[in-house]
This record gives sequence, C-alpha cells and structure tokens, in this order.
Amino acid sequence: MTTQIRAEKTPQIDPAYAWQPQSATAAQTALWRFIQSCGQTPALGVSGYRDFWRWSVEEKEQFWSKLWDFSGVVGDKTGPVFVEGKDFKDSRFFPQAKINFAENLLRRRDDALAIVFRGENKVERQLTFAELYDRVSQLRQHLQSLGVVAGDRVAGYMPNMPETVIGMLATASLGAIWSSASPDFGVQGVLDRFGQIEPKVLITVDGYWYNGKQIDCREKLAEVTARLPSLCQTMIVNYLGLDTSVLKGAVDFEATLAGYTAQTIQFERFDFNAPLYIMFSSGTTGIPKCIVHGAGGTLLQHLKEHRLQADVRRDDKVFYFTTCGWMMWNWLVSALACEASLLLYDGSPFYPNGYALFDYAAKYQCTLFGTSAKYIDALRTSDIDLRDGARDLSSVRLLTSTGSPLSAEGFDYIGNRLLPGVPVASISGGTDIVSCFVLGNPISPVVRGEIQGPGLGMDIDVFDDNAQPIKGDKGELVCKTPFPCMPIAFWNDADGEKYRKAYFDRFPAIWCHGDWCEWTTNGGLVIHGRSDATLNPGGVRIGTAEIYRIVEQIAGIRESIAVGQDWDNDVRVVLFVVMQPDYALDDTLVQKLKKEIRE
Repeated sequence: MTTQIRAEKTPQIDPAYAWQPQSATAAQTALWRFIQSCGQTPALGVSGYRDFWRWSVEEKEQFWSKLWDFSGVVGDKTGPVFVEGKDFKDSRFFPQAKINFAENLLRRRDDALAIVFRGENKVERQLTFAELYDRVSQLRQHLQSLGVVAGDRVAGYMPNMPETVIGMLATASLGAIWSSASPDFGVQGVLDRFGQIEPKVLITVDGYWYNGKQIDCREKLAEVTARLPSLCQTMIVNYLGLDTSVLKGAVDFEATLAGYTAQTIQFERFDFNAPLYIMFSSGTTGIPKCIVHGAGGTLLQHLKEHRLQADVRRDDKVFYFTTCGWMMWNWLVSALACEASLLLYDGSPFYPNGYALFDYAAKYQCTLFGTSAKYIDALRTSDIDLRDGARDLSSVRLLTSTGSPLSAEGFDYIGNRLLPGVPVASISGGTDIVSCFVLGNPISPVVRGEIQGPGLGMDIDVFDDNAQPIKGDKGELVCKTPFPCMPIAFWNDADGEKYRKAYFDRFPAIWCHGDWCEWTTNGGLVIHGRSDATLNPGGVRIGTAEIYRIVEQIAGIRESIAVGQDWDNDVRVVLFVVMQPDYALDDTLVQKLKKEIRE
C-alpha cells in the first residue's frame, strides 16, 4: 500500500517525568563522586548534568585524565592526554600511554561469580573470577603455541557464552585482534566479514539452541573453514555434544585447554591506540566495512558508560540480551573492568515463554537489565505483565534499551507493567564507536520518550543541512570534536578514504553519525531513526521510526517496514506489514493505517 504523508513538526512529548533522582540515592553514585573529584559542584536535575557535560567537552584533557585515575585504569599513563592531528581522524588521545585491555578486565581473581551462562532452559554454567582468569591463561598459552602475536586476528563464530569471553580476553592479552559473529550468520555473511581480515584462529561451536531446538552448525562450519585459507587452526566448543570428527583438522576447545596448566599471566602493555576489535558495518551497500577499534579508547569509554552513566558497581550483575554479532556484546563484556559479574544468555528470549529473561534476572539478582526496544515492543504485544510479584526483581536498578528508538509508549509499558520505579535509559550510539553518543545518567530525570542527554566527553549537537545547530526540529546527530573511542582505522583502507567518506563527507571536519534526531525542550534527545533511512516525500524528511511508532501500536500488526520509492519526480512511502496470527490486512485496516499515519 502507498500513501502520501503530510509531515508536521514532531509534537512535544508529554514532559511528565517517568523517573526522578533523589538526593540520597544520587549521592551514592560514582557520577556524583566523580563530579566532585573534578572540582565541580554537583546538582540534581537536567541543568546539573548539562553543566558538567559542558565542562567535560570544554576541558577534555582534564576530563579524560581524571576519568583514567578515578576508574583505576591499569596501565602506564605517560605523555600528553590529547594530541590534535591535522584533522579529526588523525587526532589521538594518550598517544604515549600503554595498557593491556585484558589485564584491566581480569584485575579481579577471587571466588565470586564472574560469569553466569544460560542457554535457554537447556544449559546453565558458572565461572568465578579465579576460574575465568585460569581459563584465559590456558587459552593464551595455546594461542602462543600457534604463533599468535600482536596484530594477528582471532575470530569467534560463537553464541554469547563463556568460551567467547575467554577467547576475546586471551586474544587481547597478546595484543592480537578479536572479531566475532553470531552462529546464526550464513556462510556468505561470515565469509564477507572474516574473509577480509584473514584470521589465524577460529573459535566456534558444533551448534546452539534456539526456541527449544538444536541448530546444527557443522555443515556451515565445514564450508566456512574450507574457504578461510588464513586459518592455522579451528577450535570447536562442543556445546550440543555432536560428533565433530567430520570437521577435519579441528580440535576440541575443552580438551585442548586441559593440556595446559594455568599460570599467572605476564601482561605486556601495548599502545593505548593499539587495535583491539574489528567490527563490521551492516553491509547494506556492498560487503561490510571492517571497523578497527583501539584498546584504550574502548576501555576508557566503556568504563565511563558503565561506572558513571549506568552506575555499575563491584559485585553488580550486568545483563544484556545480545548476540556476538552486535556491539552490545563488546559493551557488556567490559563490565568485568568494574569487577561486576556478567549474566550471559543465548537463545530465544521467548522460550519457553515470554518470562524467560525475567526468570533468569530474578534468579541471579540482576542489577542492570539491558535489551532492545524491539524486545520491549514484543513483550507488550505478548501482554507480558510482571505485576503479580511472582519474580523478585527488586535488585534491578536500571533498565537500558537500544537498537532502535524506544517510544513513549514503551517507557509507559515498562513503568506500568514491567519494572515500576526503575529508571529507563534509552541509549544510542553504534558499531562505529562501539559505545554511545547519547544515553542515561543517574542524577537527572527520565522523561518518557526521550534520551536523557549526551554522554560525558562527547561533544554532540544536532545540525541542519547547512551545518548550523538547531533545537526543536530534526537534523543530523554530529560530534564536533574528537573523542577516545573513534575507530582507529578501517581495515584495508590504507589512505583512510573509506573512513573519511563514512563520517566526514556530510560536514567536513565534523563527525556525522547518520542518526536523525532532535533536542527537546526538556534538554533531552529523540532519535527518529537513521538519517540514511529517512524518507523524503515532497521534500520533507521523515524518520522511519516515526512511522513505526504509530503502525506497531495498531492491533494485528506484528512488524512493519517503510521505504521510500522514487515516483512521479517525487518520493512516495511504501509500507510493508507482517500480520499477527488470526488477523488479515483488509481494506478497513489499510484505511486505518493511512489515517493514523496521516494524523
């Protein structure tokens, strides 16, 4: 179906607060203490946070230096904090400093739980911090025996499970580069990614569970490994207990590690900006771009977001529903640097029912519950309600949502039926920065439908087409000055042309992120979707998220997607819908959809 949409300015979101900070609670947060340690006077509310954010971008050298000290980064903090390059891309933070990413995540070595893993209702395992350290030591020794050194690539074709974390940490401990993909990726999807970066070692699984069923990966693995000539070894985690002898040359992960005795790791410290991760763009316009992230920038940014913005503390239990093909996995794992525990989950979030993740969170007293806006919508559609008190979720101090904009109705649903009284942080950033540009904080109020504000140290703004800052209207999300978690490079981009084209084509010398957003009168932000997915009927730009917010409230609609199509020297909007069982897309519903969108 098609319809011409008459665009109007976004109506102001009801400023009713979904959550407000209390003085006693705020004073217990790391952010409150950090602001004081910077010589600033903390204040509750939007203005207090906004004042400190402004200081953090104006005094970036002081801010990032003090964050290093406050967070207890393990490393050699020598030389200048920031050296400006000839342009945005070539500027560097801590160019003479040395760190080891894994050393910072393995700083704790006791018998408290480091990782809890659940694979649907089929598998549940735990590792203490001491056990995690020992397992990393064993795998590290094996990688060394294979000749893995700094700069080599190790790839994980893995579910979100302990062996994936062990693989990443062992790789990072050697200064090698980790890259991962989820096992639901098809053969070509994996080859499009790993084929470009030529990994020396592949860590993978025989299969995984999804929706109560065993998914056998052996056939895919045989093809993938045969077409990655750079591999010197494939290590198989025997998750389902299948016969992997058919995979010629592969070794059993567990049996291989058993051949090594855990030792104290002698961490070598590498350049602050040494490569840590290779992540991949969506590949919507060709094969995915390989985005290289540095160890120090990733560590410092994640420490800031965990400790200050999300108030993650030692012994907290941090959960994020994610796969290893999404940057939120990398974000989640960094919580180990706060000496918090990871709650890992792999499988369908609706197996055996829609309460699966909440049962898991309640059992292990989750403190940060992270998920996607799409999952929240799916819960609401499925009529999931936690108000019966059957699960004790009193430990949850924060719910975070990302992946797409969380609607005002999503905020209401969480506050009314899922976790009343718990602040909701809608967060947004992406693979490009392996973190967030805009997110929450524990000292200013949450307004339904809004992101609380910019991340500390991130000099963001909203620009119109003429590179002018705008408020109260939609524009491009930009960052005006450099920040530590900028990608250090794109793989196979020797002259940096792909990098510059990706972020600096739109506004020279200004990072343009590709999000379509606006400042609100409350001092927060609303993301309307990707600007490269923005529709333009009649010359008026409309974010697709604005359409989805309306369409997916209508009974009978399971999912939708809107696209722009060139038509009669203009653009028309074509809407596709997937119906719920027992609903039909008839003329009455078509007219209702058009009416709701138009209005």
